[in-house]
Amino acid sequence: MILHACRQGDRHSGKPVLVWLHGLLGSAADWLPVQSLLADWPHLGIDLPGHGGSQAHHTSGFDSLSDSIDQTLRYHGIHRYWLIGYSLGGRVALFHACRHAGPELEGLLVEGGHYGLELPELRQQRQRQDAGWAERFRSQPLAQTLQAWYQQPVFADMTGSQRARLIELRLSNRAAAVADMLLATSLSRQPYLLPELARLTLPFSTLCGERDGKFLQLARQASLSCDVIPAAGHNAHRENPAAYASCVAQRLTHS
Repeated sequence: MILHACRQGDRHSGKPVLVWLHGLLGSAADWLPVQSLLADWPHLGIDLPGHGGSQAHHTSGFDSLSDSIDQTLRYHGIHRYWLIGYSLGGRVALFHACRHAGPELEGLLVEGGHYGLELPELRQQRQRQDAGWAERFRSQPLAQTLQAWYQQPVFADMTGSQRARLIELRLSNRAAAVADMLLATSLSRQPYLLPELARLTLPFSTLCGERDGKFLQLARQASLSCDVIPAAGHNAHRENPAAYASCVAQRLTHS
């Protein structure tokens, strides 16, 4: 399955393509402010299944989704690339790098993406949580579910106006498609990838907003390299695109 994707930037630079994976409820368009600040690099923003131009696509899980990413890269003739993902897209990027990617992948940057749950009881708890959210997406008006979604602790640093703007943007989603994707790529179904990440030989770093306490703590507990984005929370690329782009550029040029 080839996913909908958008090309940006300098296609003739000879540099590896920056391949961007958005979070749940988002789309490839979320990355445009950052991409515009990295215009001398070629970009491919992919719409994940159930989102954006890929709303009609479905996936059965991480392996199937990784296959779709590979097919999409081949369709666009991409032979050298860095993978950059946020939240759900970050988890997909981690899985792809550990389980599917070949030598074409030259580097990995992950913003707010979990490396997986090790304990069965935590997996069971997350499965129940995600099943509950999926039911809410299917049964309630989307605006009502989004109001509750963006009240979760990980979004606690957002202002009321930031939350309202994000809800307005996310109302273009098809709620049932979001529910399907949420269940197919639940953290409860993701392998515990930390041991595999330790064996990666390509450049890899996490990015965290300075107010994203949960993911700063996860990175420190796992002794992962972490670049901290100032004046930002969990959605750092949206809240401070200039600092985010600067951080990405440093990683790309010093890898």
